[in-house]
Amino acid sequence: MIDINLLRSDPDRVRENIRKKFQDKKLPLVDEAIELDSRRRALLSEGDELRASRNSLSRQIGQLMREKKTEEAETVKAEVNRNAERLEAIEKEEAEVSERLKKTMMGIPNFISPETPIGRDDSENVEGQRFLEPKVPDFEIPYHVEILEKLDGIDIDSARRTSGQGFYYLTGDVARLHSAILSYARDFMIGKGFTYCIPPFMIRSSVVEGVMSFEEMDGMMYKIEGEDLYLIGTSEHSMIGRFLNTTIDEKKLPLTLTSYSPCFRKERGAHGLEERGIYRIHQFEKQEMIVICKPEESESWYEKMWNYTVELFVSMGIPVRTLECCSGDLADLKYRSVDVEAWSPRQKKYFEVGSCSNLTDAQARRLGIRYKGAKGGGFAHTLNNTVVAPPRMLIAFLENHLRADGSVGIPEVLRPYMGGKTEITVKA
Repeated sequence: MIDINLLRSDPDRVRENIRKKFQDKKLPLVDEAIELDSRRRALLSEGDELRASRNSLSRQIGQLMREKKTEEAETVKAEVNRNAERLEAIEKEEAEVSERLKKTMMGIPNFISPETPIGRDDSENVEGQRFLEPKVPDFEIPYHVEILEKLDGIDIDSARRTSGQGFYYLTGDVARLHSAILSYARDFMIGKGFTYCIPPFMIRSSVVEGVMSFEEMDGMMYKIEGEDLYLIGTSEHSMIGRFLNTTIDEKKLPLTLTSYSPCFRKERGAHGLEERGIYRIHQFEKQEMIVICKPEESESWYEKMWNYTVELFVSMGIPVRTLECCSGDLADLKYRSVDVEAWSPRQKKYFEVGSCSNLTDAQARRLGIRYKGAKGGGFAHTLNNTVVAPPRMLIAFLENHLRADGSVGIPEVLRPYMGGKTEITVKA
């Protein structure tokens, strides 16, 4: 949510930002917000005048009563009662207008970074840097589910019976590898000075509305029937929600946190072969990083955060690249975002395995997350980034470490988490 003072002072800048995101259908929200804001301020002003008048009239009634001017006092009392009725109506209307204004403001996207390329959708994202040389082996790499089945590491048929499409069982050494990657990612981030957290896996609607746009919520979140609770789509949701309506001492900033959680997503729509299996699923686990900082620090943290993900993947011998998200591919709260993509030797292209975003103060405004210091304060800036999400990571890992005989090598950094194993072999 943007600062309403910016909307008042420079509505054309807000409109231009909406156009850059190719969301012209949202242009009417600008005039709607300006009108609602004007009406709200008029109601507040009238209410203040009535309260001041009430105080003055109350003193007048007291004076008249002391002077035994009962009839005049009753006339003034009648005026006080009329004002009270009007004030009650004003307060009711002001609450309704404020709520409409809030929802309208939530629909207006955050300002994008000057560094963000202008484009309609993800096809116009811009490649940044590449890390490690992508390679294609001289043998055919099977579809990732086939690799997993030969390692006796997956059971999709049973999952369909128990849970439906979009679920799976991981077993044996593959399940262990999945957990090893998460444990390594956890310790990697702790080594970078981040505090490890395990958050609630369900959050209330007030938090959901604060951490994402309405469109995202409808397309992603599972709601618990009969409860004001949603399953989280990522631990960022509950981690940022932890600071709902709080003011943080400036001395405690930046807050650097890394969190583990399962994640639950609807993932609507049909997808091609490569996005089936364990690529696009309803339940997965993830290690996340979250930073809450002062405004002047957020761009620096943005650069550090995506670099940490790159460093993690490179340490496991997986080639990656960065992709700067264009304006039309940014969610409404995002100021700037970069995807980290891993190399797929099978597809001979890169695919997304994580995303780093700077939301500036847009999320903090919705959630009421402020900071305060000796020289003042304001709304904090929030950032989030995927450290690793093993289902997609597993695909990249298996393809890049697969050997001709079907076995999969384990890089040195993961061996302590695999009981010293150096490989996962094909099961007879």
